[in-house]
Amino acid sequence: MKSFLLSLSLLVLLACEKNTAKTMKPTDTLTYLAIGDSYTIGEAVPLSASFPHQLCHLLNAKGLGIATPRIIAKTGWTSAELQEGIRSSGVKEHFDLVTLLIGVNNQYRGESESKYREEFRNLLERAIQFAAGKKAHVFVISIPDWGATPYGQQSGRDTEVITAEINAFNAINKEETLAQGISYTDITPASGLAKSDGSLVASDGLHPSAKMYLEWAVQLEPKVLKGLK
Repeated sequence: MKSFLLSLSLLVLLACEKNTAKTMKPTDTLTYLAIGDSYTIGEAVPLSASFPHQLCHLLNAKGLGIATPRIIAKTGWTSAELQEGIRSSGVKEHFDLVTLLIGVNNQYRGESESKYREEFRNLLERAIQFAAGKKAHVFVISIPDWGATPYGQQSGRDTEVITAEINAFNAINKEETLAQGISYTDITPASGLAKSDGSLVASDGLHPSAKMYLEWAVQLEPKVLKGLK
């Protein structure tokens, strides 16, 4: 009898350990990969204020259960450098949610539109692979217009030309995104408000503030909720 009770106690203990393990890592936690450049890591603001982190906060408030985002991004990266960054990261697993925002540095450096199209198309395919082929789980964000920022206004470059070039690059990424049937969020018009609202710009005079990143997250939230349901 004593031996039976000890065996029963051991079974109960093992069951509790299994339950504890499940509690520590819920099976319904969703993973998120954000790939891009300075606009993805939130240059000049705390990481928690970047749009991926603020998007997670909004989604978690809706009970979605998004884990801390994995980010592959670096300030100054072009589409080609993002490709290399992905390769060197060694990340191969799949994610429940993937966002892609890239291209401003292609425009800034005067790279060709045809080169950008080819590289963006490849990056979009890579994003789909990261999402395990689930296109509804991939979300592309347009390039903001840095010409509207104080840095852009004081750069000595023609801001109308900057805007025109940004629009041309966005026309490419939008066309490629929609051709794949993937969600596209156009935050570029809102980024232009930085010209008259300094609260939308970070302390470096170039990158978005936490307030602007929140606006991006708010635009993305309903699309992500719809795509992941």
